[in-house]
This record gives sequence, structure tokens and C-alpha cells, in this order.
Amino acid sequence: MGIKGSKSTEGAALAAEALTERLAPIEGITSKKMFGGHGIFHEGKMFGIIDSQGNTFLKVDDSIKVDFESKGGEQHSKMPYYSIPTAVMEDHSKLLEWAQKSIDISK
Repeated sequence: MGIKGSKSTEGAALAAEALTERLAPIEGITSKKMFGGHGIFHEGKMFGIIDSQGNTFLKVDDSIKVDFESKGGEQHSKMPYYSIPTAVMEDHSKLLEWAQKSIDISK
């Protein structure tokens, strides 16, 4: 999830906890510590990641990638995950909407 060999930080744990709390209106959201960061899951399917530094990413495909890019989201390495733009993180209803799209993609 993070840079190879990096260790998870307190920021990563806090970010995972905060994101799962903010996504609580969507039932079935969990997080799991993995690869120096955290995976964010809906009913067992990973749709988000928190890297070792606490940066948050959601799964994308071609249908929503342009939305992320137009708001300043950046790709996580070569993975199909993009950072959650600040404007989206600050708008709870928009965050839930974007998370739901990533959940749908992950199925």
C-alpha cells in the first residue's frame, strides 16, 4: 500500500479509522492492516487503500477516473486506485457517493 519496505505510521491508522467512520452510513465497511497501510473493504471486497503515510485512495476504472483526475486525484503507483481529492473529502455526501462508485467497481 505504501512505499516498499515502509512501516505503517500512526497517521495511517488514524486515517483508516477516520475513513471507516465517515463511510459508516454505507453498511459493511471494514479496514484491515496490510502491506504497511490499510485496505478498506465493503463486504469483503477491497475498494480503498490507506498508504503507510495515511494518504487515502479509492478504486477507479475508466468510468470514473476522469472525475478523480479533474478534481486533482492522483494514481497510486500502477494500481487502479486514485487519491481522494480534498474537495471530495471535505464534502461528506460527495465522499459517500464516490465511495459507493468505487464499491460498485470492486464487485
